[in-house]
Amino acid sequence: MMVLYSGTTCPYSHRCRFVLFEKGMDFEIRDVDLYNKPEDINVMNPYGQVPILVERDLILYESNIINEYIDERFPHPQLMPGDPVDRARVRLFLLNFEKELFIHVSTLENRSIKSNEKNMEKARNYIRDRLTQLSPVFLKYKFMLNDSFSMLDVAIAPLLWRLEYYGIELSKNAAPLLKYSERIFSRPAYIDALTPSEKVMRK
Repeated sequence: MMVLYSGTTCPYSHRCRFVLFEKGMDFEIRDVDLYNKPEDINVMNPYGQVPILVERDLILYESNIINEYIDERFPHPQLMPGDPVDRARVRLFLLNFEKELFIHVSTLENRSIKSNEKNMEKARNYIRDRLTQLSPVFLKYKFMLNDSFSMLDVAIAPLLWRLEYYGIELSKNAAPLLKYSERIFSRPAYIDALTPSEKVMRK
């Protein structure tokens, strides 16, 4: 059985929990206290971070790598496109998300180092502007890639859930993105994947 070591408020762990519930398979989630991590976390992941997926002798870390493995191992429902060109595009988008959005999420999440308020505000503004730029996509499509739910939707969902928690307010121009968010948040797997700590992040 797959075991996921997961932070109860970690947006990256949230992605992996979402995929596991979408697949509807047998797995175990072990909650990790991010402020008092057990020693075996550093043994399994040299970067000392969650999520970590363990299946027999295999140990994986980094949410996008974990999620692709789960998708290939349990192909129904398929979250990565079957076509190599589309799959490459999705991987490029995922890289863009990390470099353009989640690098700023890391600034907002990093409460152990007293982040400079100026840097926090810069991160909020950058995320707000980038999401607003993405918004017109949802006038054309139901989901990020097209009308089918995919790994791109999984990757961005934890950020969209945490906007209020991070103090990011989107303008009216982002209305299509907010409607898209509600489509994601109403998925049964999404609801099942939320921890009690995540549920209280949104009013």
